[in-house]
Amino acid sequence: MGAMQQSLLIVKGPPTIIEYLVVAGGGGGGYGGGGAGGMLTATDYAVTAGSPLTVTVGGGGAQQTQGSNSVFGTITATGGGRGGYNDAGGGGSGGGGGINGAGGAGTAGQGSAGGAGIGSNSFGGGGGKSAVGATASGGSGPGGAGGDGASSSITGTAVTYAGGGGGCGYTAGAGGAGGGGAGGPFTSFGTAGTANTGGGGGGGGSGGDTRGGAGGSGIVVLRYPEFYFDATSTTGSPTYTVTGGYKIYKWTGSGSITF
Repeated sequence: MGAMQQSLLIVKGPPTIIEYLVVAGGGGGGYGGGGAGGMLTATDYAVTAGSPLTVTVGGGGAQQTQGSNSVFGTITATGGGRGGYNDAGGGGSGGGGGINGAGGAGTAGQGSAGGAGIGSNSFGGGGGKSAVGATASGGSGPGGAGGDGASSSITGTAVTYAGGGGGCGYTAGAGGAGGGGAGGPFTSFGTAGTANTGGGGGGGGSGGDTRGGAGGSGIVVLRYPEFYFDATSTTGSPTYTVTGGYKIYKWTGSGSITF
């Protein structure tokens, strides 16, 4: 009879290096779409046993308001820029411009710029993690589309985050992939960005009244190989799963973790 073989999981103590995803809250739409929250990822964040690390999950911005930052330890993702009535705001990704307005600037490594508004009837899309927001078509055309976000499989499933909001126009500008809200046609409200994606809110408005949608809230996810110890403590009620050979902690509200 051949020798019996078995696989043993050898636990090695607390982790020293972990992987993270940090996404900030998306910006609120104005006439232009809101910019996506900044998105940061890495696989080599050093941690020390016994030292607590703060987790802050940024909320999405209300109408024409920048999203809030998300933080893990020393890592800060910048909230998405507000969509413009005229010029838009900068942020992790920039908001889309309003009436003849410039798009807002993105933050290097976190997101992209928003598109410009053309004239008084067609407004720019908010920037996303991987693509700029589209400049408006002008005249009686649609608002600019929001820039697309980027995919992460840190949770064990591929999810796209940090899409920009679409701009308002005679017809709606599409929201960017990754939770960006669609822009509304005139007289309508823009669609809110999707919660826990950092998506920008869609632009909207009627007769000088901006009606932009709110930005989506952010998220913080950490993971490391399953043969290391669990965290010794957490706050903020993160979701904890073990899948694909990793221990995964996911926050949709603020808290902390200690290894």
